[in-house]
Amino acid sequence: MAGKFEISKRKNGEFQFNLKAGNGQVILTSEGYSSRDGCNNGVESVRKHAKAVANFDKKTAKDGSPYFSLMASNGQSIGKSEMYKSTASRDKGIDSVMRNAPTAKLSDLSG
Repeated sequence: MAGKFEISKRKNGEFQFNLKAGNGQVILTSEGYSSRDGCNNGVESVRKHAKAVANFDKKTAKDGSPYFSLMASNGQSIGKSEMYKSTASRDKGIDSVMRNAPTAKLSDLSG
């Protein structure tokens, strides 16, 4: 099963997207966008920037959990991962985003 972008609306009215792997697990979550068009542009930015491993910023949370951010060419974060238990799991998450994002279908659940 292929990956999928899902657009949803937050309680505060902002739009966000999640990139899900073929198994349905969320592998990347966006920031909040004030418009659906802005959110769609974010999805397209992920498709573009997920092709290069250099665009992934590997990080460590205060509690020691590894995670990553996908960065746009202007240096802004486009999306963040979940917290992982190991750097190897985080690196597999990056690989999953790189594989899934370019061809993932878009599903708008925002109503």
